[in-house]
Amino acid sequence: MNKIILTPSEEKLAQIIWREAPVTSPILSDFALAELGWKKTTTYTILKKLCDKGVFRNEYANVSIVLTRDKLISHQSQSYVEDIFGGSLPKFIASFFDGKKLTKEQADNLINLIKAHKGGDNDE
Repeated sequence: MNKIILTPSEEKLAQIIWREAPVTSPILSDFALAELGWKKTTTYTILKKLCDKGVFRNEYANVSIVLTRDKLISHQSQSYVEDIFGGSLPKFIASFFDGKKLTKEQADNLINLIKAHKGGDNDE
């Protein structure tokens, strides 16, 4: 999957789509007019960009979700760790904490998350 970065305008329209989908593009245009003050042409231009990025689909004037907000955030987070930390999750986490202390609850949640996503050990 390619890196997906949304512009501020794309993010605004995406929020509406995630909230309202499935939705027809004319109704989406009405939401964008009411909430963002956008003309129909602006809405359709931004919608096309979002569809070209693979976030949404617009078929026969019906807009549907391809990537949920959570999936997009996950993808963006993985891309960030790859780009900035060479794919090293431990380096990212060390940078994120930068001397900060975790609460017991945060530490327990992090340990449980690691256990849930840990791959098989080859040494066993």
